[in-house]
Amino acid sequence: MLVNATEMLIKARDGHYGVPQFNINNLEWTKAVLTACEEMKSPVILGVSEGAGKYMTGFKTVAAMVSAMVDSMGITVPVALHLDHGTYEGCKACVEAGFSSIMFDGSHYSIEENVEKTKELVALAHSKGLSIEAEVGSIGGVEDGVVGSGEIADPEECAKITALGIDFLAAGIGNIHGVYPANWKGLDFEALDRIHKATNNIPLVLHGGTGIPDEMIAKAISLGVSKININTECQLVFAEATRKYIEAGKDQQGKGFDPRKLLAPGSQAIIDKCKEKIELFGCAGKG
Repeated sequence: MLVNATEMLIKARDGHYGVPQFNINNLEWTKAVLTACEEMKSPVILGVSEGAGKYMTGFKTVAAMVSAMVDSMGITVPVALHLDHGTYEGCKACVEAGFSSIMFDGSHYSIEENVEKTKELVALAHSKGLSIEAEVGSIGGVEDGVVGSGEIADPEECAKITALGIDFLAAGIGNIHGVYPANWKGLDFEALDRIHKATNNIPLVLHGGTGIPDEMIAKAISLGVSKININTECQLVFAEATRKYIEAGKDQQGKGFDPRKLLAPGSQAIIDKCKEKIELFGCAGKG
């Protein structure tokens, strides 16, 4: 059974650890993430971008697949199914499709329009028992067509959005999506501290977790970050393991072309990467 993300993130905030959001792209991805989290007894948020949702033929398909897999795999840890960087329309669609959590990314709107749309979606989500994340200050890089330059969020704007009753907040602190460039300046911890103080101890979210040094993630958790998003890193290790399998000619040995064999090394690489992140975030045994 899917749960919303509010309780797991409040526990993480109070316990000073982070809950992972691992984005999923297909059945193998979902199975690998759930396998790792169950083995490590970690709560987990399964993130789905609108692009990934379309790839998997729609949000209803995703919700049905994830719910069935949680049941058939005998998963005992808390699992939330969460829309990542959702549009206004996407959020409404995921509420109807059976997601347990949504993120409205109104960071590209004026603060007034962001407030108006977020307020409406908070009421809708809470009326259906879903948790809701909002964003202030766009995250750098490109996330399914939403371009962000890595802004530092304004604490006053963060306070305005938090006051609408959202459950957790993504605030830009210099983080970006994808692989970090060599000249990246790092996370702005002074900004994070100001945002934390302005937002009434709401659980904060760190997007773009791939490539942030471990010590920066640990410090971010100590300053109020309760949810860390990982996507690119799992994609990179999946691609690397799959490439090695093919370059070694294993797909041409016996029935090595069988997708269950062909995709196995990549799936195991995702499992290993998820376990590594769970240890780093301190959430092993918290499920």
